[in-house]
Amino acid sequence: IFLTGLVVFSCTSIKQNKMNRQIAFDWQGHRGARGLVPENTIPAMYKAIDLGARTLEMDVVITRDKQVILSHEPFFNHEIATNPDGTAVTIQDEKKLNIFQMSYAATQRYDVGLRGNTRFPQQQKMAIQKPLLLQVIDSADAYAIQKKKPLPFYNIETKSQASTDGVFHPDPKTFVDLLVAVIQNKKITDRVTIQSFDIRTLQYLHQQYPAIPTVLLIEGDDKRNLQQQLSALGFTPYAYSPHYSLVNASMVAECKKHNMQLIPWTVNNLAEMKRLRELGVNGIISDYPNLFYFP
Repeated sequence: IFLTGLVVFSCTSIKQNKMNRQIAFDWQGHRGARGLVPENTIPAMYKAIDLGARTLEMDVVITRDKQVILSHEPFFNHEIATNPDGTAVTIQDEKKLNIFQMSYAATQRYDVGLRGNTRFPQQQKMAIQKPLLLQVIDSADAYAIQKKKPLPFYNIETKSQASTDGVFHPDPKTFVDLLVAVIQNKKITDRVTIQSFDIRTLQYLHQQYPAIPTVLLIEGDDKRNLQQQLSALGFTPYAYSPHYSLVNASMVAECKKHNMQLIPWTVNNLAEMKRLRELGVNGIISDYPNLFYFP
């Protein structure tokens, strides 16, 4: 289904991308290694590589000057961000610090690591800013080579929704075009997937950039069944990525029937990791790559 209506060249590219990724169980470091190092930063990616992550999972947003940078929110989160004057960003002010309305240079005045994260007590505190995606790719690849590790895969989430188009992010076409330009420039098309809860970005990718595999993200409270979710999307993606609490033997069987990888998020408990592996999932996304095990 994923290949329906695509030209022969694109079909070949997609098959090759699938083959490249189906090499082993896909351990993914969530936002790098959020449980241990400030999220969506270059040091977090280094930590994930050190601990054996095969894929670096990350989120991207767009600045006013059309730069693609790593951030889970399209603003500076009050839980982790520090203002240029050294005060903590407050919950009242965080959405005023709209990255889509800021230049990349302006974003570099805000720290996102000095305060740590109270929800992740093991997280190392450090002075750090939100990096450009292109810097992350260059740095992570170079680090993997230095450490004699395999070059990492990248699982990149577009942070968008229809209700905030033009407010916190560009429209899906503009967002995806900017993201893909970085991916193509860095020549990592065969090592990347793009994931989203926003099916509009996946649909545009499927139509315009069919060689890049897509991943459908599913919230834990989504009441639709898998077939209804795929029908809404309009095609079968490379991977299906639900909240881990939704995963059962029936889902594993359904994903196999559709020839989709099943990669649940965000699994931070070793016992749960083992349960999911025994069920037959293809990978796991976790804040704690130090829990990864390699039987």
